[in-house]
Amino acid sequence: MNLYRIGVLDSLSIRVFQEPELSFETVSVDASGFINFPLVGQIEAVGKTPQQLSDELEAGLGSRFIRDPQVVVGVVESAAQRVTVTGSVVEPGVYEIAGASSLVESIARAKGLTDRAVDDEVLIFREIDGERYGAVFNLRHIQEGRAPDPQILGGDRIVVGYSTVRGAYQDFLRAAPILNVFSRF
Repeated sequence: MNLYRIGVLDSLSIRVFQEPELSFETVSVDASGFINFPLVGQIEAVGKTPQQLSDELEAGLGSRFIRDPQVVVGVVESAAQRVTVTGSVVEPGVYEIAGASSLVESIARAKGLTDRAVDDEVLIFREIDGERYGAVFNLRHIQEGRAPDPQILGGDRIVVGYSTVRGAYQDFLRAAPILNVFSRF
């Protein structure tokens, strides 16, 4: 099942069956996420799967212009999309992905978890149809093969949990040898 979501600056091929004047080798998604298509006009492409965009173009063409149009949209070239990885990772930041990635791959791009990370509290925030959604994943279960590795899409934000207990304990261990005195824990 192809869950690839079209991103800004992606290059698409659009073919309308038996309509060569409406078939294009390359159509670019502009920086605001739209394409211009003859007879349909400006249509939002970003965030949609190729199949969803095909369905929308068929509806636009079939409403007034072509009887029972058959449209196929393909991704010719995927522009780099970005995913944000924050929280208890070694190198938090914004990382480029081409197409889709997985949670484990995205955490690896950020050089893995810190010693204070809570690996069973990894949150992924995603915008779907203009609304923000979130889900919690157990990274340990994914790495052990007990849970599937979720797909990460451009625009996702990953937040790795932080353990205050582990954090305080690690701070104490780091400070104790330096101070050489008993400190309140």
